[in-house]
Amino acid sequence: MSPVDAATEIRARNAAITAAITCVAVVGIGLSLTIPLLSIAMARMGASSTLVGVNTAVAGLASILTVPFVPRLAARVGVVRLLLAAIGLGAACLAAFPLLPSLGAWFVIRFLFSTSLGALFVLSEYWISEAAPPARRGLVIGIYATVLSVGLAVGPALLSLLGTEGATPYLAGAGLFLAGMLPLLLARGLSPGIAHDPALRLSGYLRLAPTATLAALVYGAVETGGFAILPLYALRFGHAPETAAGLVSALALGNVVFQIPLGWLADRIDRRIVLAAASLGGGLLAALIPLAAASAPLLVALLFVWGGLVGTLYTVGLAHLGASVSGPALAGANAAFVMLYNVGLMLGPPVIGGGMDLMPPHGFAVAVAAVVLAYAAGLGAALARRPR
Repeated sequence: MSPVDAATEIRARNAAITAAITCVAVVGIGLSLTIPLLSIAMARMGASSTLVGVNTAVAGLASILTVPFVPRLAARVGVVRLLLAAIGLGAACLAAFPLLPSLGAWFVIRFLFSTSLGALFVLSEYWISEAAPPARRGLVIGIYATVLSVGLAVGPALLSLLGTEGATPYLAGAGLFLAGMLPLLLARGLSPGIAHDPALRLSGYLRLAPTATLAALVYGAVETGGFAILPLYALRFGHAPETAAGLVSALALGNVVFQIPLGWLADRIDRRIVLAAASLGGGLLAALIPLAAASAPLLVALLFVWGGLVGTLYTVGLAHLGASVSGPALAGANAAFVMLYNVGLMLGPPVIGGGMDLMPPHGFAVAVAAVVLAYAAGLGAALARRPR
């Protein structure tokens, strides 16, 4: 390959990665805006913590039912076309929440909203994994996770500015979703094709890369449970709704700082060791949340570090998956990864919300710590049985 051709290929690869990352960052803003917003709105409507968790879990159910079909559908209509359709559906759902302020209707709308999110994450992560150079996959995915975390941090911060009442925050989220179409339109000729390989089912990917896929499940449980139930935990301590929503930004900002250096580290040592250290540290810090709850600065600092460590499960897990699976199976592997993330999303909020109802209010921290430490223990046992 000539130097000119090599430079052209590098520019095209960087443009493709940039488009996928920018798209999912904008979606991250809309996502992090809605999770605490809907939790606070449902509590205002009289819903219990457990019901809020169940409503959040509908998002996981939607993705579990629809994500397996995303690679095959994208192979027929094209990656960019399906991404644009998913963004349009997500924006329409955000606009529908304030128009239909009913708990029953919100279960249906959340199901549709989460269907769009599942397609967005599967296809953007497949695009990034396909475009990233193998030797720098951890770093590229670390950059992806950092930009996504910036988006996740902006959402709760917007709630502090826009408030949690009325249609304004929902419409702002819909507008941000639609803005995510622009980078896709600019890079529509750079998206990869998909040759969906139906040979492996979810159980096949679990056997092929259990460390990576289970990391997605654990992260889905504690991240979504944290986003949904942490504001309610803060409300129990007398914080204002805007302050409670703002605490979620501390979790997301930890991701902003941690993911690039830990992604870089995961390219140089056994990724399972990085996952084990992050899960152990995240579990221990979660157990310390009750001790920090009385001090706002201490709680913010703890949540910042905890969010960074737990976020590593997704980043390094995805990089580990990309190193374990290649070729036509990669799209299916990404679908399995997102599907297990959504299994965690479905299971985590009811467990964490139910834990807070059973042991008010610190059952939140107990449940989170138990989930993360269980993964750390299983990973430690796997490392002892099968060293690199």
